[in-house]
Amino acid sequence: MKNNSLNTIGIFTLFAALVLTGCSTVYYNTMEKLGFEKRDILVDRVENARDAQTDAQETFRSSLERFQSVVAIPDTELKAKYEEIRDAYQDSEDAAEKVRDRIDSVEDVAGALFAEWEDELDLYESASLRRSSEQQLQETRNQYGQLINRMHQAESRMDPVLQAFEDQVLYLKHNLNAQAIGALETELGKIRSDVDSLIRNMEASIAESEAFIRRFRDQ
Repeated sequence: MKNNSLNTIGIFTLFAALVLTGCSTVYYNTMEKLGFEKRDILVDRVENARDAQTDAQETFRSSLERFQSVVAIPDTELKAKYEEIRDAYQDSEDAAEKVRDRIDSVEDVAGALFAEWEDELDLYESASLRRSSEQQLQETRNQYGQLINRMHQAESRMDPVLQAFEDQVLYLKHNLNAQAIGALETELGKIRSDVDSLIRNMEASIAESEAFIRRFRDQ
């Protein structure tokens, strides 16, 4: 129930805070007053990034199928097919942008969380509790480092696919004929390989996200 409340309240508060101030610090402070710590927000944003990557996987798969379908149609249908793959490219670009935004939001709250955690180590009177907290901070940083590296690896795989999709769209835009189809067909093998690589990297990133969420909730 708390997680659902975080999604609902968080979206509204984030919008209000950013509109009024443009400062994420205000958002985090406001959320803390509502009972949501930075660790709660981090988990929520990792989940959002995971979901965005899952959606992107499906979008890129679907777009590849739409691009592959171009080579099996007669010249008379090329104009309509061009419009379809142009839309497929735009869908892929939108999905990629959503993934990038979600990763940025994860990095933003993680930076704020670790800075706060580091500062609060100096507030301990108990040396043993301080050592324990410091060790937990280091372990969490290591886990987060693995997570964000996986996310960025998957993110970097999107660019070659998007560029290949864009090339296909641009080429077909000015060459609506059988010769153009032949040229596109020769490129599809590499595009399929790039999409397969992207999907594998996203699957690894999604798995790392789920492991991070489980570990963080168990702490």
